[in-house]
Amino acid sequence: MRYAGVAVAAAGVLVAAGAISYSVAGDSGSGSGKVPSVDSADAGFARDMAVHHQQAVEMSYIVRDRTKDEEVRRLAYDIAQTQANQRGMMIGWLDLWGLPKVSSDEPMAWMDMAGMASGEDGALMPGMATNTEMKKLGTLNGKQAEIFYLQLMTTHHQGGVHMAQGCADKCTVGVEKRLAQGMVAAQKSEMQLMADLLKSRGATPTP
Repeated sequence: MRYAGVAVAAAGVLVAAGAISYSVAGDSGSGSGKVPSVDSADAGFARDMAVHHQQAVEMSYIVRDRTKDEEVRRLAYDIAQTQANQRGMMIGWLDLWGLPKVSSDEPMAWMDMAGMASGEDGALMPGMATNTEMKKLGTLNGKQAEIFYLQLMTTHHQGGVHMAQGCADKCTVGVEKRLAQGMVAAQKSEMQLMADLLKSRGATPTP
């Protein structure tokens, strides 16, 4: 039952995402019909969160192959599907706006927080796992894989919530702001579930 609330919240985000994909092209947040600029918070969030989400998708599919625990597998599948869907939307927005999917600016420059992550070993933004951690996840099995995944994903969500809140505060495209607000709510709910799952395994969110 504790998973049901998270699943409902995630489903709500996905339903909203479907509506967003049809309306975002003409919604600048100001009614002017102008698309965001290349250095706007709207474009920066779409670029950065697409990268951030991709790693969450990868982690989730790794752990599904490393454990038979149905609760963790359901959570991982839900995270992978939700974030892959959102990632596709954000890349689609950049296409609709005629903006590049990569930037010469450092990650999170749109939040005035460039350089917050060292970028070393693949951790391009706060919350992202390093390449070494990703490789380690792929070597673990069973309870060890579950715990490490839940710890990595909790940290990942913390970084994601921070970024999504930044868009909710700074973005001007109305539907993008609403999606970001939905991300904040859904990922906070998932973090509580992950804390419960870790506790039941005798572990904590931080190793």
